[in-house]
Amino acid sequence: MTAPETLPYTLEPLPDAEAIARARALAALLRERRTCRWFSAAPIPRAVIEAAIDAAGSAPSGANHQPWHFAVVASPETKRAIREAAEAEERCFYGADGDAPKAGDEWLAALRDLGTDAVKPFLETAPYLIVVFAQRKGGIAEDGETQNYYVNESVGIACGMLLATLHAAGIATLTHTPSPMGFLRQVCGRPEWEKPLMIIVAGRPAAGATVPAHALVKKPLEQIASWL
Repeated sequence: MTAPETLPYTLEPLPDAEAIARARALAALLRERRTCRWFSAAPIPRAVIEAAIDAAGSAPSGANHQPWHFAVVASPETKRAIREAAEAEERCFYGADGDAPKAGDEWLAALRDLGTDAVKPFLETAPYLIVVFAQRKGGIAEDGETQNYYVNESVGIACGMLLATLHAAGIATLTHTPSPMGFLRQVCGRPEWEKPLMIIVAGRPAAGATVPAHALVKKPLEQIASWL
């Protein structure tokens, strides 16, 4: 097998104290991120969204196939279409039309402390919706034929980097996952080999915006990590 072409790679060596300080500062910043459900319609610079997607595009991925696409929706008409379709699915999920809810009792109980329901005004109010698609095929050429690998893992990492970049820029975010999401492929004009993964809502918090107290309850380090 022919050895691949390689390039030098280095990182600036930091003193331990500075490395710890930088890591803790970034952790403290990211701990301030909240899922916002009350957005202002105030515009935000397109350049911020572009930079966040550029950061997401640098995420590691299976075989470096970069199996993602980010459809940025700013059109009021398209946002309205997404809201109408999403709320139709959400009404089925919550049983808001009088039918039995698609979600089980345990799931609905788990959501109760967050106060969510079938009404999603943020899908129209926020200046941007970023619809994230996972590409099951395509590779770098996006030819729709080349197999991609570790798709959900790769796109999940990219979404995390996108959310972190937006938060660092002072932009509020929300991840929305209506189920099923097939309508997003049609609304955004994406090919059949792409699977809608989530909608990332981005904008400024509305005046008087609140978050559920329950959302601030996070597991401590000793509960989420083990050292072997």
